[in-house]
Order: sequence, then structure tokens, then C-alpha cells
Amino acid sequence: MFPLEDKRILSFETWGSGAFHGELLALMSAEVINVEDPAQRGNPLRRMGSLYLDEEKKDNEGNQFCLHNKKSLALDIRTEAGQDVLHRLVAISDAVINNFRGTLPEELGITYKALAPYNEKLVCSHLSGYGRYNERAGWPGYDFLMQAETGWMSVTGEPGSIPTKVGVSVVDLLGSVYAALGTVAALYRAERTGKGGDADTNLFDIALNCMCYQGLWFLNDGFIAGKQPRSAHTTEVPSQLYRTSDGWIYIACLTQKFWELFCEKINCSDWIKDARFITNEDRLEHRRDLTDLLDGILSDKSTGEWADLLSGTVPCAPVCDVRQAFENPFVRNSGKIISIPYDRSPKRREVEFIAPPFSFDGKRFADFTIGPELGEHTASILESLGYTGEEIRKLDEKQIIIVSGEERKG
Repeated sequence: MFPLEDKRILSFETWGSGAFHGELLALMSAEVINVEDPAQRGNPLRRMGSLYLDEEKKDNEGNQFCLHNKKSLALDIRTEAGQDVLHRLVAISDAVINNFRGTLPEELGITYKALAPYNEKLVCSHLSGYGRYNERAGWPGYDFLMQAETGWMSVTGEPGSIPTKVGVSVVDLLGSVYAALGTVAALYRAERTGKGGDADTNLFDIALNCMCYQGLWFLNDGFIAGKQPRSAHTTEVPSQLYRTSDGWIYIACLTQKFWELFCEKINCSDWIKDARFITNEDRLEHRRDLTDLLDGILSDKSTGEWADLLSGTVPCAPVCDVRQAFENPFVRNSGKIISIPYDRSPKRREVEFIAPPFSFDGKRFADFTIGPELGEHTASILESLGYTGEEIRKLDEKQIIIVSGEERKG
């Protein structure tokens, strides 16, 4: 049994942070019902970018990354009838999660205070941009805004370069992880006490928290390390990028042991007793000299040759582009990419996904299903709540719900 097999989660998602929060719970086998706004035609991720799996452009690839293994209920909860559906569903659910701006959960009636009358054990988990109880509660918040304001961009990139964003939406993804942890912790508390409640986190606090030791350096000693050359570690040397004959390799000697092993591997054992390099402090002081020396040595062989020589002994990694990363034999041979049958396009028989990064009792969650169309499960969910076909038809006509084409035909 996977950890969340008996849990039903109602997920109000917009863009990536909320969607990936729900996805993480789905990959632990929770039943995640993605409650999508009919007026906005669902999560904007459904239309992000130009790459789709199907010719009808219903399966956006960016959206499928965090939509698979969910159900889609297209429901306008701003209406009285929509609230009635929500309350019936809450009564048989375990958690309601969202990533709306801080003022919206109360306005939409998806806080614990609003929903506890229908299910006292319900957990309401909120991932907002800036929090729900401060002067910025009503502000919209996005990953890159957090990277800009909490200092990330000032420590990313080469010294002297303009402020630089991390190349992936790491604050959104971290937000999902923090929020999922809060949701699971709140579910555990509800199991123990029989009472639910609100769990809160926000992207700004998470991004600030991730400044970790650099934040403490400034707060306690006023020290600002800033950007480091060659993506180097701020205090440990050698730990940075080095040139090879055909690209780059990252060497990370974070202990004296690794430094000495590295010297031996590259036939430079005399450096161990070189006054410039004896201790990490010495190496930090003479980092530029060491960089020049290592560039000269490492440029004699390819990245692959050095990786073969050093890997498993000295911490190192080849610097890969996206193609190289996903065609890496280690990625392919260890099951980090999985193929899922696909029947929505005559041009594809299967779709590849990145496998879940966790397992339980040695098993990964493997029952992957393609993400649903907008409103694909609306009718079946309402039927399970006791709505008649005629009631569902009227809600559909009033655009309070969206019933997908297949369900409408059925």
C-alpha cells in the first residue's frame, strides 16, 4: 500500500506550483481531483507554449508533466450551485489544497473555517505568493519574482553579469514540495486528533528560507559572498567548473580527503604539500592560481575521459545539455524515464515521463495514467454525489460545470 492510497484531495491549481503540489500527492497514490475554473478553461498550463501531444491541442506537454494521474472536475465555485457541489464533495474528502493569492481562499470559501461544518477532519492547505496574513496577501506571486526579491538572482551567474534567474522554475517546485510536506503533516495530525485545520506556506518565505547559510552570514556578520566565478562553491576549493578538451566538468572536493584523492588521480600528488594548496583556506586564497593549473591539466582530455577516471572516487559530474542529460545511459538504464501508452493521436503510441523520484518498500508508483481533458470526470463525480443526469445537464447549460465531450456523449 502506498502512503496516501486512502486519501482524496481536492486540488485548486493555477500554473505550476499548485499543480506540482497535487502531482506529488498523486504520485503517493492519493486520489487527486483537479477542480478547474470553467471561466478560465482550466489551469493556464493547459495552453502554455506550443508543444502538444495531440493534434487537437488538448494535451499540452508542460501541463501533462503535472496533470497525469489526476481527475478533472470543471466547476465554478463562485456560484451557489457550485458551492453546493463543493460542500458535498468536501464531506467525503480528506484535504483541499490551493495555490491562490492569499486573499482568495477566504473569498472562495475554501478555508477550514468555511468548510469545517461539512467535514471537521478536513485539511486545507494553502500555497500563496506572499502569505495570507500580511500587507501583500492580495498580491499575485510567481517564481521569478521570488528569485528577484529574495537575493537568488544576485548570487547566480558569473561575477559582473546582470542578475540571473535559475534556469528551471525551482521556487515553484520547492513551493510544491514544502506545501506537500505541510499537507501530509496536517493529514497526520488530523488522523491523530480527529480535527483538521489550515496549513500555510508561501513562495516568498520559501525562497527566503532557501538562502540558508548565505542569509545567516549576512544577518549575523554582514557578509555578502555574491556571485562566484565558474559557479564555484563560496567557501570550498576546488569546487567549480573546469575546462576539458571538449566542454566542462564540475569537480567538488568538499573535504581534504577528496582533494588529496583528486591530486593523486591527476598525477599531481606534489600539490598536497604545496604551500598554496595545503588547506582549504590556502586553496581559497589561491583559487585563481589553482583554476589556471587545473584548466591546463583537464584540457588535455575530454569530459567523458575525466568522468571515467574520477567518478566514484572524486565527486564530479559532466556538464550536460538537455539532450545529453536525458540520453545519459545512467538515466535510461536505471528506469528514470518511463513510457506510457497513448491513444489520443495517430502519430504517437506512447509518451515518455520522468519517473517519480521516491519509492516505498523498494517500489515506485508505476500506475501512470495520462492527464485528463478539461472536465473529463465532471459527470462521473457529480453522479457519485447523487446528482441526476438532468441536474448535471442544467449545470452544464449554465456553464457552472464543463462536461467533456466523451462524457457528454456517454
